[in-house]
Amino acid sequence: MKRVRCPKCDNYIQFDETKYESGQSLVFICDNCKKQFSIRIGKTKLNAANQRTEKVDETEGTQDYGNIIVIENAFAYKQVFPLHEGDNLIGRRCKGTEVDIPVETNDPSMDRRHCIINVKRNKEGKIIYTLRDNDSLTGTFFMNDLLGRKDRIRIEEGAIITLGATTILLRERAENHAKE
Repeated sequence: MKRVRCPKCDNYIQFDETKYESGQSLVFICDNCKKQFSIRIGKTKLNAANQRTEKVDETEGTQDYGNIIVIENAFAYKQVFPLHEGDNLIGRRCKGTEVDIPVETNDPSMDRRHCIINVKRNKEGKIIYTLRDNDSLTGTFFMNDLLGRKDRIRIEEGAIITLGATTILLRERAENHAKE
C-alpha cells in the first residue's frame, strides 16, 4: 500500500500501487476536504520521504554530520533525516511551521517544534551531539529519562530519543564512529 497526501489539507489517502502500471495517472478526491487532485504513478512521485532517504544514503562528503532515523510506528513510516552543523530543530511537519527536521507524523503528542540536536566539532575534530528539549508539552525522553527544562545531554551513536509517541535513533557519521 502507498500513501499520497492531499495538497490542500495534508490528509493521507492510501491505495494499492500494484493494481496500476508505471506512468498511469490516478485521480483522488480527499475524504477530508473534498479536494480533487491527480498523481502519475512512477518511482519519483510516490513518496517524498523515500526520496529523502535515498539522497541521505547516496551522499558522502565532508558535510555529512550523521542522521536521525524516525522509527516506523502507528503514526508514521520510517524516515531518515540528515543532520547539519549547528542546531537541528526537530518537530512535527505542519504547514507554516519552520523546522530543520519536519517529521511526517499524525502523532498528536509530538510538538511542531519539539527538541533540538546541536552538532559541532570539538578541538580534536570529533563531532559532538547535544540534545535538549524545546519547551515541548509532552517532554523529550533520552533512553527513557525525561529531560528537564535546562538539561543538555550529550548523545552518541544509537541514542534512543522519544518525542511523544515517536521514537528516533541517532546515527553518527560513519567516519566519526570508526575513530573510536
